[in-house]
Amino acid sequence: MAKSSDKCSFCGRSRSEAEVLIAGINGNICQDCVAQAQIILSEEHSIKKPQRVKELKLMKPSEIKKYLDQYVIGQEEAKRILSVAVYNHYKRISQSTFKGGPGSNDDVEIEKSNIIIVGETGTGKTLLARTIAKMLHVPFAIADATVLTEAGYVGEDVESILVRLLQASDYDVKLAEQGIVFIDEIDKIARKSDNPSITRDVSGEGVQQALLKLLEGSVANVPPQGGRKHPEQKMIQINTEKILFIAGGAFDGIEKIIASRMRANVIGYSKNKEQVDIDKNNLMQYIAPPDLKKYGLIPEIVGRLPVVTFLSPLDKIALKRILNEPKNALVKQFTRLFEMDDIELTITDEALDLIVDKAIEFKLGARGLRSILEAILNDAMFELPSKKSVKELIVTHDYANEKLLKNPIARLKVA
Repeated sequence: MAKSSDKCSFCGRSRSEAEVLIAGINGNICQDCVAQAQIILSEEHSIKKPQRVKELKLMKPSEIKKYLDQYVIGQEEAKRILSVAVYNHYKRISQSTFKGGPGSNDDVEIEKSNIIIVGETGTGKTLLARTIAKMLHVPFAIADATVLTEAGYVGEDVESILVRLLQASDYDVKLAEQGIVFIDEIDKIARKSDNPSITRDVSGEGVQQALLKLLEGSVANVPPQGGRKHPEQKMIQINTEKILFIAGGAFDGIEKIIASRMRANVIGYSKNKEQVDIDKNNLMQYIAPPDLKKYGLIPEIVGRLPVVTFLSPLDKIALKRILNEPKNALVKQFTRLFEMDDIELTITDEALDLIVDKAIEFKLGARGLRSILEAILNDAMFELPSKKSVKELIVTHDYANEKLLKNPIARLKVA
């Protein structure tokens, strides 16, 4: 009988049965078990190995804006500011590998310029973020500020923002530390009142205080599985110093704050023509950090979002362009849907004008365009796939108006 030292510790084959028996300190392994182990390792490696993010490509601001132009109509100022910020973020990340020429000062440390985008609902804040996510070769995450609360209260901790970024980078910490985070609905965590209260503002000012350390750059302990449900998990440390934060919010009612400030600037004998000529239809373009502070953002967080830009309200011309021009335009999307059923969809220019007019009437911005199109085309999308003889659908003004009148959306009243 073969001794245990002459057997494979995994399959039990004796030295005579195995062509090769590799001896270890406390056991042996045959060549067949080595081969099987290699197969297991290859399978595990292919499943668990994260997909590496592509090599960082430094795009020029004009190239970034040109890409955004393919998907976002208008908003030229915001796209320019966003393009420069992303470009500078790339350069800042590569600063550690940059070697200055003669006379250069290598002690200069470039600080990140986090951005805040202010604009009405449906003007393209989230679309800009989503388009950048599609373009960039760095990890990107979108977080919703409305679900955040102070640590220890019902809701999510601010560190959950970094969990999403970590997931986007396949849990590669180095890659996550070079990423970009878009914090949506930042206005929803505005301080509710300047008056003292016996209750804590755990979802407003408390969240702003917690966000400070992330925005300015610090080492945060991030729970990889989401935190409170798994208190036993090992924390992952992420340095936010090289993470660019972009915040966005509708800031409903901030126009009154801007109007109050602008009127204050033109009172008295010192007013000049430049101050008097104010576009009252688009007060958002005059947004400034003091307006954000008065709205309810604490001074510390305003200071850590130094780049302030705005999105203009969309007029009729812009909304009509949104329907047709972008690569993923709504008309192109519905045309493709009908093509899958071998039906050619045509929407007349008059019908498009009606859709735009209704979107303006409902005050939903570009987001309302899809709701209106769905209301018009819903009957056709229900009936036509079953009618093999129908190969074409032409949506005229009368057809669109008839479908809208039959839909509950026609009863929508805007205050």
